[in-house]
This record gives sequence, C-alpha cells and structure tokens, in this order.
Amino acid sequence: MITNKRILIVEDEYLIGAMIADFLENFGALPVGPVPSVAEALAMIDQQPIDIAVIDWNLKGESGSTIGTALRARNIPFVISTGYGVVEAAFADAPVLNKPYGPHVLAHELERLLTLAT
Repeated sequence: MITNKRILIVEDEYLIGAMIADFLENFGALPVGPVPSVAEALAMIDQQPIDIAVIDWNLKGESGSTIGTALRARNIPFVISTGYGVVEAAFADAPVLNKPYGPHVLAHELERLLTLAT
C-alpha cells in the first residue's frame, strides 16, 4: 500500500504535479512536492525522508537521470513519467509510465515497486 508513504513528485508542469499530488493524497499517500527541477529534486532528496518517487523525465529539456541516480544511490524506488517514452539506457530497467496515465495505474505501479523493495 502507498498509504502513509512519502512520495516525491518531480514534475515541471505545476498543474500536472498538483494533480498527481491530489491522486496520491486520495490513496492515503503523503506527497512531497511537486518540485519542478533537477536541482530542487536533489535538494528534497537530501532534506526529506522519501519512500518512493515519481519523476518526470524531461524537466524543461533536462533529463531526470541525475535524480534517478541519486535515488538509486539511496535505494529509493522510482517510476519514470514521460510523454516521450524514451529514457537513457542506464535506466532501461526502470518502470516507465507514458503520459497520460490514470491515478489507479500510478498507484498500482507505486505499490508494486514498494512490494519489490521490501
């Protein structure tokens, strides 16, 4: 379950990020963010306890790979959210949700990742 899990949301489109936060709150999760940039995401990872993350992979032209690397270094699972469907080869094993996706799809994938991590 994602209930009471702190979920970092990295999304450069504020309305999409706010919508994801609302989805997650409806499932009982504790959204962290949304944050719109790589720099802010990295700061949040250093400052906040995070259980799992949702990363928009294209943040105003900057790849989310640095965020993915930081999360992997801390053994924090994440799902990639993209409208492009392509990620760097180093992240080919990461789960990818192609935009648009619904709240139940997101919740299911986050629950699956949390189950694998335990």
